[in-house]
Amino acid sequence: MMPIPGSGLAKGLAVTLRTMTKRSHTAQYPEVQPELPPRTRGVIGLFEENCTVCMLCARECPDWCIYIDSHKETIPATTPGGRERSRNVLDRFAIDFSLCMYCGICIEVCPFDALFWSPEFEYAETDIHELTHERDKLREWMWTVPAPPALDPAAEEPKELAAARKTVEKAEAEARAAAEAEAAARAAAEAGPAEAGPAAGDPAGPADPDAPAGGAA
Repeated sequence: MMPIPGSGLAKGLAVTLRTMTKRSHTAQYPEVQPELPPRTRGVIGLFEENCTVCMLCARECPDWCIYIDSHKETIPATTPGGRERSRNVLDRFAIDFSLCMYCGICIEVCPFDALFWSPEFEYAETDIHELTHERDKLREWMWTVPAPPALDPAAEEPKELAAARKTVEKAEAEARAAAEAEAAARAAAEAGPAEAGPAAGDPAGPADPDAPAGGAA
């Protein structure tokens, strides 16, 4: 069937007229900030205290945009005769956001929860070199990370929490049993002398002061 001449123009004008009758929803950015979803991938925040310099994030990054430097420090023994320990100390943690493709692999593979997504997205720069954010800047982004959503009341309790709760309950039960045993032992020790009967070999008990001396009258 041959199309009617001018039908495409009519459809386009119909869409234009239908849109003209609706109110515009354009937000006047930056005066009006957008309402971002809670899982927005804006920038990556670093919680430095949790970082152990395991280098997993840098090794798994497809773009090789994470730069980490560290050095080793020796920790003296805490007990006499103990061995000294060594640990990695973070010197530099930087992310080049001009290379980052926001895949989130670094956040997923971090075993110590040191990296988080922040919904902040206003970090444009006029110089591409300024898009390499050092750990101080990444630490500032950490304070914009939203709180995790509340757990579903019907969800299964995490195994870690269940194990920790059972351990605490077991320790409390052992402490209560030990306290009850100690209280029972103390009560028995205190009640022993008062409840003791007459001494062996003295079946008559204590002497009567009014009885005559020397036997029967």
